[in-house]
Amino acid sequence: MRSGQLCTALTELVEAVAGHFQAALAAGAEVPFELEPQRTRRGSGGPSLYCYRALTGEFIAERQPELERLQCYSQALSLLAGFDGLDRYLANVGAEPARRDPRSRAGGAILALLREVFDGQTDFELRPERMRAALDRIDSAALAGATQTTLIATLHGLTIATSEIALTSGLTIARPEALEGLPERARAPEQPDGQDHLIVALAAGEDDAAEAVANGREILNDLLRALRLFGDGRVTLGALGWARVAGGSWRAVALGAGGRPHGMLVVSAEQEDELRAFCNLVSRRAPHGNALAWALRRFELGCERDSSFEALSDHLLALRALLEPEGPASGLLPGRLAALCATPERRLELTERTIAALELEREIVIGAPAPRAGRSRSARQALARDMADHLRALLRDVICGHLDPDLVTLADRLLLESADGADSAGADESVEEMLGDAGQSQEILDVFI
Repeated sequence: MRSGQLCTALTELVEAVAGHFQAALAAGAEVPFELEPQRTRRGSGGPSLYCYRALTGEFIAERQPELERLQCYSQALSLLAGFDGLDRYLANVGAEPARRDPRSRAGGAILALLREVFDGQTDFELRPERMRAALDRIDSAALAGATQTTLIATLHGLTIATSEIALTSGLTIARPEALEGLPERARAPEQPDGQDHLIVALAAGEDDAAEAVANGREILNDLLRALRLFGDGRVTLGALGWARVAGGSWRAVALGAGGRPHGMLVVSAEQEDELRAFCNLVSRRAPHGNALAWALRRFELGCERDSSFEALSDHLLALRALLEPEGPASGLLPGRLAALCATPERRLELTERTIAALELEREIVIGAPAPRAGRSRSARQALARDMADHLRALLRDVICGHLDPDLVTLADRLLLESADGADSAGADESVEEMLGDAGQSQEILDVFI
């Protein structure tokens, strides 16, 4: 699949370079030449013939700092740095730079592209046929080898400010119109809510096709988990994806995804780098085989429920696993959650809301015919969403390393410090009142305290 955003960015860059260097030539700059001997027929005793060859590539390379100052250069560089076929393209043109970082390799690819477009010219007139051929070479570098599998899926409940985001090499989120060669059902999947959708495209490696699809499912699940932790848990994958080997035909594959999006998570252009880093971090640091991993799975199950009421039990179970190992009879969950997720002056409020959420869960379980007086349906939904939001914040902060995984000890310490501070403040007020009533001086009060 050709990336429309990459092609557009490269075309704009080449056009800008052509205009810039044409102006340089008009101002007196010259493309250097070298004399190159022409081959004559074997055994010919005639004089050697020479021709002039324009060193256009050298002219461009010497002026790379000028190119980097062009307004459209940085966008093309960033897109090429995340381009899955970058290394193959560099290998094809023999232009791989000495340094291995992606931006250095992308800079080498830009120079190679410009050399191909303007090779041998004494001017910088842009010839459309050469531009098409150069873009086709880049596009062919993106094509998989004989056994590489490409996996795509639809993504719902998320919108992006740009046409596509390359998260890592080989993994891209894009609008359907930004990619060519998609299956028709991926462009217009059945959506009862009528919302727009995005495409996730994954180059799944050089493995056996069945193994590549299995590995691809895991990568997509990792991505979905990261998006739910990054935002508000509303994002879902379509239940059906598509896979193909190299340039073959698409075949449908079941992804095992579920749930429906509720609302929309918006990722601005300024948040794209943050999203890339966050997805990479979650993929590397997602927990396994402990209470945190179990709570994370319950959070994901809650995200896949059709309503926030159905998700409430999943999220409360996850919070109990993290904050109430003694069991629900201890009644410690509300206070510990408030200690971790609220400022001291708001802890009582969050404690009361958590108690109300626990009561709401019991009402849902027993099928209470009507909500309590003064608690509307929207208020009950807000309670359920609050629990989901606090759970997501705890999971995200532990995975990112902002909170110690031992949340119980941390919460109890915060509560103890709060209690000690309250006792100390109460004692100070009693002393002030006592001495004030006795008419003692401020100096005596200071010494006493």
